[in-house]
Amino acid sequence: MRHWIISAFALPLMLTGGAAWADLPPMTGTPVPELPQHFEKTVIATGLANPHNMVLGPDGQLWLTEQISKRVSRVDTRNGKVTVAIEIADAVYSDDAQDGVLGLALHPDLLKGKGHDYVYVSMTYATGKGGDFPNGTAIRRYTYDARTQKLGSPVDILKGLPSAHDHQSARLLFGPDQKLYYSIGDQGRNQLAYLCLPNQAQVLPTEDEVKGRDYRHYMGKILRLNLDGSIPADNPAIHGVRSHIYAWGIRNTQGMVFSPAGRLFATDQGPNTDDELNMILPGRNYGWPNVAGRKDDQGYAYANYSAAKGGCDKVKDTYQNGLTAPPEVPVTRESQWSDPDFVEPLKTFFSVGNDFNFANPVCADKELYYICWPTIAPSSIAYYRGGKQGVPGWGNSLLITSLKRGLVYRVQLDPSGTLPLGDAEPLFRSANRYRDLVISPDGNTIYVATDTSHLGTTNAGNALFKLDNPGSIIAFKYSPAK
Repeated sequence: MRHWIISAFALPLMLTGGAAWADLPPMTGTPVPELPQHFEKTVIATGLANPHNMVLGPDGQLWLTEQISKRVSRVDTRNGKVTVAIEIADAVYSDDAQDGVLGLALHPDLLKGKGHDYVYVSMTYATGKGGDFPNGTAIRRYTYDARTQKLGSPVDILKGLPSAHDHQSARLLFGPDQKLYYSIGDQGRNQLAYLCLPNQAQVLPTEDEVKGRDYRHYMGKILRLNLDGSIPADNPAIHGVRSHIYAWGIRNTQGMVFSPAGRLFATDQGPNTDDELNMILPGRNYGWPNVAGRKDDQGYAYANYSAAKGGCDKVKDTYQNGLTAPPEVPVTRESQWSDPDFVEPLKTFFSVGNDFNFANPVCADKELYYICWPTIAPSSIAYYRGGKQGVPGWGNSLLITSLKRGLVYRVQLDPSGTLPLGDAEPLFRSANRYRDLVISPDGNTIYVATDTSHLGTTNAGNALFKLDNPGSIIAFKYSPAK
């Protein structure tokens, strides 16, 4: 096994030069055991309304957002008791959509007696403008009252961010630099209901737009902001314009985490292929929609349906990842696009060749072909430090939850903490959609939140219609043999 030791100066060159590992999809139906050796599984809470973002609070409880019920709740890990901190009355949730109450971040000084008992939430709200896109996204600060165990005193630190029914992303977290980081997806443009809308992930705001607080071109971006919502003075000036944008060219980044060394890792959901594990660097471009995964002209090409000759409304998506498209639709190969700021992923889940069959007859029933696509739908990411009660050999790993496969993937990092080593290890197989995870401080227990509904895959690779533990928190505890 090859180990890499890389300086901070060499890292960007390594990332743009290609990753060390080929990421091939597992064979359909490859069995994964429900529990690794020495693990115990316990469902500690049920009845949650689509938990989205979950963090461990200084009170030892799991704090989480509930997308559908529009709540921020706390879960006692000892007995599963759920305490609602707030139900956000002016938040908006659209049936079967990706909006609602989503991102969650706790101020590092919460409950430390320093007057910073703040909780930050991202949420969808009605703008009153009507039309096809009547909603916006806000990042709101609440103050927590430990006596009443309630959130109050709302302050919107940033409003007017894009909102649609698809690809919200909405991962919110504190950085070691005391800044807030927030991911905004591409809003599902150039696919499905938004097939005829141009994808904006490569479009950057003008200086006038930033000054006028016009954030329409924040789609497909990762933001970095001060705690009052303003633009940090040391944010990158991308193409000469400094804004909240820290990095761009993402599709649907639902997972972000900082390692102890301060490196920002993120997952991004690909189209029919190439879910990504990225290291996010300031001012860099992650390629979407021109590139999915590595820039290799394999398994993907950019079919721009919004630019179809004669009008997009007259063509139909072939769902072939751009490899075939109606003749009216312009198609660009990955190698035909270039940007000196482009960064390739550290790893993909998974990459395939141009001969891959995206209409696999195994998933022909009800035309659920996407179930057979070589993707995992990564929904969160966490850094596993290890510890005295932790799992031997797991230190310096990334744990990634999968909505589609009901798995947690473990990615071992090299000693420098910059590159993945070998294939991802699939863990904790169940008939669920894993949304988020939190690791106990001692490394002994992994808490996983599950979606309330939607489809997944069985261990045999078929469509999963009924979830075992919808809207729940599952504890996977390491209990070595004595």
